[in-house]
Amino acid sequence: MGNTRTHIRTMRRKPNPLVRLILLVTGILLLPAAALVGLLPGPGGVFVAAAGIILILRNSRWARHRFVRIKARWPRVGAFIDRILVRGSPKRRRERAKRLGAN
Repeated sequence: MGNTRTHIRTMRRKPNPLVRLILLVTGILLLPAAALVGLLPGPGGVFVAAAGIILILRNSRWARHRFVRIKARWPRVGAFIDRILVRGSPKRRRERAKRLGAN
């Protein structure tokens, strides 16, 4: 029996291209909306922008590629964005680095 996480990934259905396009357009529209919400008191604009970025990164291969290049060029900015987006992969990398550093 193989790794459960790998098995689950292979079982996922490929998303409908129309749904992906709608989610991508929604993410793009959320970015200017974040600027408008940012004018209101409170941190609402940050959350709207994060939601837009998440939708764009999940539904656009081009955006993911650009995001990886930005993270490679400016690691501190990439780490900050990963913390904002609460991504799992950077957490795993930090934990692995701690374990390797402790040994």
